[in-house]
Amino acid sequence: MTMQQRLDRWEARAEWPLASVAAVFLAAYSVEVLVQPHGLAARLVELATLVTWAVFTADYAARLYLAPNRKHWFRTHLVDLAIVVLPLLRPLRLLRLVVLIGVLQKAVGHAIRGKVIVYTISGAILLVYVASLAVLQTERGAPDAHITDFGDAIWWAMTTITTVGYGDMYPVTTTGRVIAALLMIGGISLVGSITATIASWIVQTVAVDDAASAAVTAAHINDLRAEIASLREELRRESVVDGWRNDHRP
Repeated sequence: MTMQQRLDRWEARAEWPLASVAAVFLAAYSVEVLVQPHGLAARLVELATLVTWAVFTADYAARLYLAPNRKHWFRTHLVDLAIVVLPLLRPLRLLRLVVLIGVLQKAVGHAIRGKVIVYTISGAILLVYVASLAVLQTERGAPDAHITDFGDAIWWAMTTITTVGYGDMYPVTTTGRVIAALLMIGGISLVGSITATIASWIVQTVAVDDAASAAVTAAHINDLRAEIASLREELRRESVVDGWRNDHRP
């Protein structure tokens, strides 16, 4: 087995486990932001977050090790590196939420290809929810903050991802503005991926229909050729019979 085959097998087997770990991370982060636990509960939430980060770090290290060309793989997977490094940088640790979207999209993207409505709704809900948690955590303690509860955060995320931007609520911190920029980019990327999915699905459907039509046409042509050959043979036989009769006519 080549290194590329080993890498492909690892990624195929790790997709859904990583998606499950990402879901655990989302649950822990939701508790951290919405419940704001203290004492033992807070330590358990922090432990769950660290464990999920360790799993993603191990996955990154394994894929880097299995890559046939490690330098090329490293250059083309800088987002994965950021997912591993960002938790170490507390001012930017909220950006690690991109792992949830990336892992879940990779895990379920092929499964729901063509089901554009499901993909759009799930992707949009996930983006809005994650961005709402992130911006609420960074904004609610800031002076002159506009986003101070989860309802405000949801409203802000929905107006941002749809590029409406009423301006009634906006982040005042640097981290909050970074989250807003990522949300806008994510919204545009979501629309682009949906457009690409639709285009790919249409092209595939047309190609299948064309192939089926071509097969039917080829079958009809073959049938016509067979009928023509049969008619020619029948005419030849009749001609031979008529010739024999003419030769033996008294």
